[in-house]
This record gives sequence, structure tokens and C-alpha cells, in this order.
Amino acid sequence: QVQLVESGGGLVQAGGSLKLSCATSGLTFSSNTMGWFRQAPGKEREFVAAISWMGGNTVYADSVKGRFGISRDNAKNTIYLQMNRLKPEDTSVYYCAAKTGIYPSSNTDSYSNWGQGTQVTVSS
Repeated sequence: QVQLVESGGGLVQAGGSLKLSCATSGLTFSSNTMGWFRQAPGKEREFVAAISWMGGNTVYADSVKGRFGISRDNAKNTIYLQMNRLKPEDTSVYYCAAKTGIYPSSNTDSYSNWGQGTQVTVSS
């Protein structure tokens, strides 16, 4: 059974930082491209960042480029999202997701496994 479990969310002031983690089990982690997505109330789920199976390729949404960093530790079957200079508009539930294949993708529909999400709230 595939499981993705996010952690590290919370309440932070604007300008602050948070680091999210996503621990996985039940999948061949090193063969999966991993991604982070987010969904705010009343809005569609949107792409945040993705990383290739070996970590050599990363893709970011324009809204987070230069502020967020995605990384992975294949030995721990875990990915991370370092979020710096947070803004109130970053407030969302953040989800990690996995897809087979070696190239990172921003396409939500290409990801087949999802976590339950972790809430990030940025106060102004």
C-alpha cells in the first residue's frame, strides 16, 4: 500500500520560513518523480515544485521561484520543501505527490499517488 505523509506545516509570520517533509512508503521511491502542490480554500489545486527521480532536475511555479527549494533523500524515501520569505498568499494546504517516470512535471493529472496534506498559514 502506497502512503505519502506530509509534515512540517504550521502558522508563520510573513517573511518567515517553514520546511515541509513528505515521507513515503510502499512505492519504489527512487523511480518516482515527486512533486509538491497546494490548494487554498475555494481555489483549484496548483503546482508548486517537482523534482526528478535522481534529484538532478527541478521545476518551480513562477510564484515560488527563488523562495522555495525542493529536495529529496532517496535513502530516507523522503522529499522536502524549504519555504523562505513566505507571503500570506502562500497560505494553503500543501500536498506531496508521486508519479512514475524520470522527468518532473507540473501536470496535476500525471501524479497517481497523493498525501493527505499539511496546512500552512502565513499571517500578515
